[in-house]
Amino acid sequence: MNKTIQIAVLDDYQKVALQTADWTVVQQLADVVVFSDHLEKEEAIVERLLPFQVLCVMRERTPLNKSVLSKLHHLKLIVSTGRRNASIDVKACEEFGIELRHTDYVESGAPELTWALLMAMARNVIVENENFRSGKWQSTVGTDLSGKTLGLVGLGRIGQKMAKFAQAFDMDVVAWSQNLTTEKAAEAGVKLVSKAELFRTADFVSIHLVLSERSRGIVGAQELALMKKEAYLINTSRGPLIDEAALIDTLQNKRIAGAALDVFDKEPLPENHILRKLDQVLATPHIGYVTEKTYRVFYENTVRKIEQWLKEHFV
Repeated sequence: MNKTIQIAVLDDYQKVALQTADWTVVQQLADVVVFSDHLEKEEAIVERLLPFQVLCVMRERTPLNKSVLSKLHHLKLIVSTGRRNASIDVKACEEFGIELRHTDYVESGAPELTWALLMAMARNVIVENENFRSGKWQSTVGTDLSGKTLGLVGLGRIGQKMAKFAQAFDMDVVAWSQNLTTEKAAEAGVKLVSKAELFRTADFVSIHLVLSERSRGIVGAQELALMKKEAYLINTSRGPLIDEAALIDTLQNKRIAGAALDVFDKEPLPENHILRKLDQVLATPHIGYVTEKTYRVFYENTVRKIEQWLKEHFV
């Protein structure tokens, strides 16, 4: 067949997509173009993607809403990494006859990063590393984990993994979510408490919920006001689960010890955003799932699904 099929790989920030999987068969059948930069404006996204029949989308980076999809007249297939992608309008795909396929996912990355952030905050790793590199010595006193309480907002697969981590460090674990039962909490060795009690008693609060209209802003000014002054907040799930304005106000007024964040309302976070400047914030640029194993699964699955689609339609 002639190479009339155009495939775009989007948001390959680390420029590893073509090295992480074997694209040989796909490249024999189609032209593959990789984009490592990120576009935000709809007009620019449409202009770039207009020629392509296939899009390979890294989960929740480039938004593919109905307005965008309606203008991509050549688009036939979207392969999205991960089992869900809230930035893709699934109904619009169905309406415009665009096939949507998802890859598998590796669940170990997010809880591992979450725990790394928790420990880095507890022991002031960033500050002390900066001390070391600048010629200084100790300037802080760390927080012990043993005997402290971890509060989990959400006790799904990642929340349960976090509970195991905490228990290995002799922490007490409490949890709350809208549908959590006493029985399910007990199975994980966790105590079910009310939302207010969790925020009032936990030394570390970690959020592990799926973003939906019901969960958006589920942590707001009221919950933050309940937290101990010595407590820390961790969010590696989705930015809008927390009322960002309320969090910024809480941190600026030093009403909690700090926050560790891997996710934000707007991503990439603007260069001049206040969260980049607050001393109590330990933050990473949404790298919870960015691991060698996860990327290998993402791109190997992507290649396989494109190969299947090409053979179904053109071979």
